[in-house]
Amino acid sequence: MINNGPRPVAPATREKVLAAIEQLGYRPNSVAQAMASRRTNLIGMVVPDARQPFFAEMAHAVERAASERGKLVLIGNSDYVDDREVHYVRAFLGMRVSGLILVSQGPSQRAAEEFAAMEGAKVVLLHRRPEAIDDVAVVTDDIGGSELIVRHLLEVHGHPYVACFGGPVESPAPGDPVIDHVAGWELAMAAHGLPTEPHLVDAPFHRYGAYQVALELLGSDRRPPALFCSTDDQAIGVLRAARELGLRVPEDLAVVGFDDIPEAAFASPPLTTVASDRDAMARAAVDLVLDDSLMVPGSDTERVRKFPSRLVVRRSCGCG
Repeated sequence: MINNGPRPVAPATREKVLAAIEQLGYRPNSVAQAMASRRTNLIGMVVPDARQPFFAEMAHAVERAASERGKLVLIGNSDYVDDREVHYVRAFLGMRVSGLILVSQGPSQRAAEEFAAMEGAKVVLLHRRPEAIDDVAVVTDDIGGSELIVRHLLEVHGHPYVACFGGPVESPAPGDPVIDHVAGWELAMAAHGLPTEPHLVDAPFHRYGAYQVALELLGSDRRPPALFCSTDDQAIGVLRAARELGLRVPEDLAVVGFDDIPEAAFASPPLTTVASDRDAMARAAVDLVLDDSLMVPGSDTERVRKFPSRLVVRRSCGCG
């Protein structure tokens, strides 16, 4: 009864046992339960860097969703290093977690091999789906959201073109959301007959590196009239650089981002961005990793749960 076993228990007996548990202060031994069932009440989660606001928000949303299902979450940071990602994947699967939620940092061929070696491993990919891994994925419509916000700058505010802060110099792999952010920007530019190659800028995902890149770009004769950043963290670094250079946002430079991290609403000026329903995505990932009935093999389309993006308009684009 305590372990929620398959055998029925009479209501009167159940009440007596529960009363005895309360009186004696008994607490079930979760380690012993895990050994008996070969599965713990834990969910493992691997993220690239929990210090980045987007991943911190996503991890918190997963933790809330897991708590509603009576589960605890163990979190590991891969630091964008393949060896560290594999280390946490191997460690969590070895601990017999109920399931693993992976925000992968790259192609992850080695992680895919770990999943294959661990029979019965339940894995859900969140935020991105590397080509090397064909497990069920929960993602955002990154292309549609990026196209929407760039078209807003071109069509509503009439900018002659929009520059883009992509990712770092080393090219991200297919399935990386930043690749899709750049693809959405390219679609919007192409729809207006605008070239993209001169206006794509390599920049780190985080604000510190983006700030340094922005200082150089915005202080040169190549300064764009509007800038789409692949992440809000990049955009916050750009806003800092613009202030230091004496540029007014949005009068001298329109700046927009992607992710709608909490800090975006409190930036100066408040940042126009693209939002996804992180809570719904987290619940979907937890449900998928815990419910066998939802992990049914199917076509590639059926194995990807895509959530819509929406435009969040604030002052940094020129609205308001």
